[in-house]
This record gives sequence, C-alpha cells and structure tokens, in this order.
Amino acid sequence: MNLTYMVNTNYTNVKEVLKNHFKVSDRLLTRLKKNSAISLNGKSCNIYDPISMNDIIKIDFNYDEDNSNIVSTKMDLDIIYEDDGLLIVNKPPFLAVHPSMLHYSDSLSNGVRFYFDSIGLKKKIRPVNRLDKNTSGIVIFAKNEYIQESLIRQMENGVFTKEYLAIVVGDMSSLKKRNN
Repeated sequence: MNLTYMVNTNYTNVKEVLKNHFKVSDRLLTRLKKNSAISLNGKSCNIYDPISMNDIIKIDFNYDEDNSNIVSTKMDLDIIYEDDGLLIVNKPPFLAVHPSMLHYSDSLSNGVRFYFDSIGLKKKIRPVNRLDKNTSGIVIFAKNEYIQESLIRQMENGVFTKEYLAIVVGDMSSLKKRNN
C-alpha cells in the first residue's frame, strides 16, 4: 500500500506533511525512516528536506515486518473483505482472537498469519477490534501500522463504532422480572 500527497499547502518540509496531513505517529515515523519508505519526487529523502508546491511525497508501506511472534496455523477463514490495507474476517464463536497460554496456536490471529504467509505478505498481525472467544462477528485486521493507527484514532473519536446484535429465542419477560 502506498500513500501519495501532492503539496498544495504551505508546509515547509516532508515531516510536516507526514505529521499534519497523514497524522503519522512518532513511532511510525521512526519505522518509515528505518525502512526508507518515504520519497520526495520519486527519490528517497530526509524528513527535514524542504518542499515546494506540487512536490510529490510518497509513503510506501510495502516493507516486510517480522511476524514470528505468531505461530502460523492453517484454518478456514471466512474472509468477507480484503484490500491493500484491511482484512475483514467473520469470526466464528469459540475461537480466541489473540494467541494466549491456552490458545497458543489455535486463535484467529494464528489463522491470519497462515493466510498472510500463503499470499506472501510479511506483515505483523494487527487485529483492530476484539471479540470474546464465545462471540461470533466481524474482526478487522490492519495490514500495516498506518491503517491500524487511523482506525484506532477513529474509534477514540467516535467516528468508527461497533454495534452488537443479539438473537434471543424464548420468552424474555421472566428476565425483566428478575432484574427489577
């Protein structure tokens, strides 16, 4: 995934565009510099390089990341959407999202790691939202840190919200009486 910006505002250097336009965190900025993932007019650049109107700044998120902290486990994934930045999976009930002592190799993240390996994507496993083990529903995985940060920021600002739907069978009137 790449992000491109043509300078059309009075920014003075590349870093200002990354911080103000793209809202890149300091941690991600450090990672981008380490991976030489920032370019100015098609050439690798320093974040303090001056910029002018119509300059093109590009961020390339296609660098490899270490994902060896998650064991790769083959499982059937119900992928409902995928693009360069997101993988959205319908999680069945009774499956943990994250590996743990009890679910070291049988979590949804283990299956996503196997899937990433199968398509040659060397990226960390980044679930954006969580669901309890017994709950079914949609889990969003960010394919890079920028997408993860953007979605988390949206959740914090109330732009991106979660809704739950429960299906109940039976007479609910007895529950109401017990709770009063």
